[in-house]
Amino acid sequence: MNRRKFIKNTSITGIGLALGSSMVSCAENNSEKPTVAEVSDKSETGFPMVIATWHVKNATAKAMEVLQTGGTSLDAVEQGCMVEEADIKNSSVGKGGLPDRDGNVTLDACIMDKHGNCGSVVYLQNVTHAVSVARKVMEDTPHVMLAGEGAKQFAISQGFKEEDLLTESSKKAWEDWKVKSEYKPVINIENHDTIGMLAIDKNGDIAGACTTSGLAYKMQGRVGDSPIIGSGLFIDNEIGGCVATGLGEEVVKTVGSFLVVELMRQGKSPQQACEEAIGRIVNKPNSNYKDFQVGYIAVNKKGETGSYSIHQWFSMTKFQDGVNEQIQSDFYLKP
Repeated sequence: MNRRKFIKNTSITGIGLALGSSMVSCAENNSEKPTVAEVSDKSETGFPMVIATWHVKNATAKAMEVLQTGGTSLDAVEQGCMVEEADIKNSSVGKGGLPDRDGNVTLDACIMDKHGNCGSVVYLQNVTHAVSVARKVMEDTPHVMLAGEGAKQFAISQGFKEEDLLTESSKKAWEDWKVKSEYKPVINIENHDTIGMLAIDKNGDIAGACTTSGLAYKMQGRVGDSPIIGSGLFIDNEIGGCVATGLGEEVVKTVGSFLVVELMRQGKSPQQACEEAIGRIVNKPNSNYKDFQVGYIAVNKKGETGSYSIHQWFSMTKFQDGVNEQIQSDFYLKP
């Protein structure tokens, strides 16, 4: 199942009615049945390796190419995420991303290296490769996060191209939404998605990145979990890494990716850690978890992986030992 159908099935009102034919993803270009994730502690041994949220085989293929030609895990996650940022058919990331309710495409991204260094941009406009700007923040400034106009000015000063990110397809979807949807912040009628990626290079070092255009038709200025270190992404090179996808507000409330890594530090496998982190969300008093989705993927230093979500149809793409495959995640809310 692709992301469009997944979102429709896990939303109260079905945002697919507003998006129409514009909500497409690379998952639609491949019809093979995904592998079902196994809940086990089986150790993987083949490095380098790459995992990413959703069905993004082009992105993981690029990351693996970088790793196999001597690039670092940091290089791999950046260049892998850039593939999705440049894909105008991916309406939840980069150029072609669906806008906020005022028609502005705003991007959030972060990146983290093996030393625990990190960089982030929030509410970035008119620059496609937010993940690369985040890396520049990490490497070329004394800061961790830049926002809005300041982030854009920094990007331009670093040589990034300024361009209009609102494609005709996304513009039409937004115009249709304005006619058919309520103009108020009801999260259950809004669409969300992310690409998060983790890589281990031949030296066994881990890095991660996360990039998104955020909730479609969000309130102006809204920022989710994706650019927030510890929520959308966390790396501890002694232990492992985690990235999140789904409704960012709920990930932020539990500092989800940091939680998964800390659970692995306590001895849990990546699968067990992802499951417990989802449990922290669904077991909160008065949680309305049936109305939103959150998913995690994680990897530890041994190369063991895990993925888990609230609802069905979340998946992970994994490239290891020459095999680039989509793996269907286990999930909490069984039919």
